[in-house]
Amino acid sequence: MYAAVLSLGGLGLFFGLVLAYASQKFAVEVDPKVEAIDESLPGANCGACGYPGCGAFAEAVANGEAPIDGCTPGGENTAQTIADILGVSHEESEERYVAEVACLGGSEHCKEQFDYDGVQDCRAAMMYANGFKACDYGCLGLGTCEHICPFDAIEMQDNGIPHIDPEKCTGCNKCANTCPKDVIKMINANTKHHVRCNSCDKGKTVRQVCEVGCIGCGVCAKVCPVDAITIENNLAYIDSHECVNCGKCKEKCPRDCITSDLEYTTKA
Repeated sequence: MYAAVLSLGGLGLFFGLVLAYASQKFAVEVDPKVEAIDESLPGANCGACGYPGCGAFAEAVANGEAPIDGCTPGGENTAQTIADILGVSHEESEERYVAEVACLGGSEHCKEQFDYDGVQDCRAAMMYANGFKACDYGCLGLGTCEHICPFDAIEMQDNGIPHIDPEKCTGCNKCANTCPKDVIKMINANTKHHVRCNSCDKGKTVRQVCEVGCIGCGVCAKVCPVDAITIENNLAYIDSHECVNCGKCKEKCPRDCITSDLEYTTKA
């Protein structure tokens, strides 16, 4: 009895010593700068930096393989903290980008080509005839972006169009990369006016399926005093670097698909 106990105790002690030795012998030293950078990051592991997680990004920055301002969610404060850790200078960027849904065609404005009763995920719905919306470019409104946002910046509205809170949005780009319709765009937060449509169909087709879709008429481009608006592939585009936020395009748009930064909710 005692021999068995002593034998097991001896084995436990032996293996414990072996493990202790191995942990010291084969320990991987971590660069203190990497640890400091990792601790300064938001920890969302969103992948916006192009790396699989915050730890991988921290290591890449410390090794000079990634820019110090590569963490979009962290913003300028994180970039400056990293610069201080590495002992380098950093110039603050004047531009900030946030996500916006380029679609106003909710359930009350855009037709549906069939009733969808499948998995409530936009990516799944795309497997059936490119989605149930009559507009090939419109938001499906099943909330995939809301579920995937790591910062709770997206909330679905009653009409099926997501509302993105510009104050909570960090510009991580995760929702835009996930959207199967490519309807979520990254916009300059300093620009007030945006074309809230994603359709490249001709005007006649757009009129048939959606009440608020851009028809590429060019009225907005004609009234813009600084030539900040162009029509490409039947869709209006506003150059955020040229726009002076005069609001004339919004006033003249016959389809009411140009909104200002004060109109974060879609039309009811």
